Amino acid sequence: MGFFDKLRQGLAKTRKLLVENTEALFRGGVVDEAHLEELEENLIMADVGPQAASDITDSLREKIKNGKAFSSRDLKAALKEEMRKGLRTGPKIMCAGEKPYVVLTIGVNGVGKTTTIGKLARRFTDQGFSVTLAAGDTFRAAAIEQLEIWAQRAGAQIVKHRSGSDPAAVAYDAVASAKAKNIDVVIIDTAGRLHTKSNLMEELKKVKRVISRESPSAPHEVLLVVDATSGQNAINQAKIFNEAVGVTGIALTKLDGTAKGGIILAINKELNIPVKLIGVGEAVEDLQDFDAAEFIEALFE
Repeated sequence: MGFFDKLRQGLAKTRKLLVENTEALFRGGVVDEAHLEELEENLIMADVGPQAASDITDSLREKIKNGKAFSSRDLKAALKEEMRKGLRTGPKIMCAGEKPYVVLTIGVNGVGKTTTIGKLARRFTDQGFSVTLAAGDTFRAAAIEQLEIWAQRAGAQIVKHRSGSDPAAVAYDAVASAKAKNIDVVIIDTAGRLHTKSNLMEELKKVKRVISRESPSAPHEVLLVVDATSGQNAINQAKIFNEAVGVTGIALTKLDGTAKGGIILAINKELNIPVKLIGVGEAVEDLQDFDAAEFIEALFE
């Protein structure tokens, strides 16, 4: 099964909630205000978010008023186009420019952060780049061990300190080592942290500062890993992480297990942060660059 088919399969729950319900809603022919209000509710239930849902339905309302969409088929096509317009794709995560290219990964516990790092490392090594992983989650010995396994799988080096060490020191050593060895990419793991814990967010700021001291343009990517099943809570997480360290992109995991795939639109609309990676399964190739057009096609097909 190719990635598009996996994406389509992964969006099945969202499709049922949003697209199929919308088709049934407009099957009667004449579209009135009650239909549009119910559509807006469907969008919100799919975690498109109240702001994006309102904008989409307002645009459809305007099209109907101007005679641009009357049939249910026309309206479905218009909905598809409005959703596509609500998505933007940022620059891809790719090794370019100054070496090492540094990716700082952040997020709360349980979102699949270390797995995402491992898959991303494998992608870079498959492309012929040398990679160093930094075991910055020093709170848990198991996290260091897990990252070591991924480093072996990906053919990457790893920089680690003993459990309980200063995460910023690990990050610094990883970047310094990569510079000395002319390594192409450094991916830094960090401890999963509740975005509501200010002391942990301060520690994250320290990690970023220390990286910048060793490599002034780094980190080149601050990647927030978010679990799609967490819905609107993902927005709250992203807001606080963004305020603390400036998130440049989001990796959205577990899209295959949720009816809330519309969260991508909410993130784009409310935060103006591009979703750069999406995950629809356990395999390495199940983490791919986010493509807005492909996502909409998979959702509506």
